[in-house]
Amino acid sequence: MNLPNRLTMLRILMIPLIVLVMIFPYAQFNIAIGHITFGFVSLPILNLIVLVLFAIASFTDYLDGYIARKYHLVTSFGKFIDPIADKLLINTMLILFAWKGIVPVVAVLLMLWRDTAVDGIRMITAGKGKVMAAGYLGKVKTVAQMSAIVLLLLKNLPFELYGLPVADILLWFAAFISVISGISYFLQAKDTIMESK
Repeated sequence: MNLPNRLTMLRILMIPLIVLVMIFPYAQFNIAIGHITFGFVSLPILNLIVLVLFAIASFTDYLDGYIARKYHLVTSFGKFIDPIADKLLINTMLILFAWKGIVPVVAVLLMLWRDTAVDGIRMITAGKGKVMAAGYLGKVKTVAQMSAIVLLLLKNLPFELYGLPVADILLWFAAFISVISGISYFLQAKDTIMESK
């Protein structure tokens, strides 16, 4: 296994660690997690720990792609596992936020449904010998999702101090773009999907 693929696997292995840090019952073990106060916003130190882990995992996504392209280490396994690792990381974060009641479940469901539908579309087109590359809207969606996750972990700081719900706006923007990009994928592959033979 080459270095880019190892970095991708590291990203996947970090996901359970992030889950553990977020859902661990600290109070049951008398572990007190402190807060940092910015104006009227109380930011849990736990959020900062998760943010660091998320940032490291996200950086491996950039790094593995950069190394694979620069040193011609692109492999079939890498093409297969890299997008899965990305979706596992982002969707896990979104599900945890929904579970904690931080974000609306509907927004998360829209994004999960889109990912499932697009994966199905790609499987169908691949079976017909056609490859569907990631589109521009899909990349915009990912950037919006990651930006929303960072701001949600930061309790919308610094925007919260000015009453600007930027984290919520980014989350719903990501959900909207998810739906639009899902429709775009379907329209591109409609003829293949609707084939009767």
